[in-house]
Amino acid sequence: MTTENTLIPVEVACALPEKQKIIQLQVEKGTTALVAVTQSRIGEEFPELDINAAPMGIFSQVLGAKGLSAPGEYQLEAGDRVEIYRPLIADPKEVRKQRAEKTKKSRE
Repeated sequence: MTTENTLIPVEVACALPEKQKIIQLQVEKGTTALVAVTQSRIGEEFPELDINAAPMGIFSQVLGAKGLSAPGEYQLEAGDRVEIYRPLIADPKEVRKQRAEKTKKSRE
């Protein structure tokens, strides 16, 4: 068996507040994260997400950041879980800042 035809197990996961889904599948070694997401057909479960533009990661490590390849380039390893991230409702830094200001005012 050649390396190109070797299948590896991976997972594709997506979670919204009202619905979560993890799909297990076998892909050829060398498959990119984006191709695995497409092959999983998880986009049919979450039509509100633009799969081609959604941020993705591998076990909470964002693809395309901190030295990791983008989803269309990152080649999966056996056991990887591709996570599709939903857009943030609010900027976490801004939320912390507002909470700190509120706490400061309540102490005054």
